[in-house]
Amino acid sequence: MSTPENQTPAQPVVTQAAPTNTLAIITIIAAFVLPIAGIITGHIALKQLKTSGESGHALAKWGLILSYIFVGLAVIGFIIWMIAFAALMAVGGASYTY
Repeated sequence: MSTPENQTPAQPVVTQAAPTNTLAIITIIAAFVLPIAGIITGHIALKQLKTSGESGHALAKWGLILSYIFVGLAVIGFIIWMIAFAALMAVGGASYTY
């Protein structure tokens, strides 16, 4: 089968993947370094991804989830530390004599 002379063979179509949103990348990194910043950048990234057509939705979402988990763990740890500190002060404060 031959191609007619006035037609050229079809060229392969090369498409590029959509670029990854920069804030989505920052969100996943910030989740481990500074979770509060991860929460802020994660929400901004998800809002940008709705309109920009960029990729990175999974990165932003996982960064946001991890950020909330790490902040929650920090708050729980702080509460436990405060309770332990108060208990030690209550026990230790009762034994002083002047």
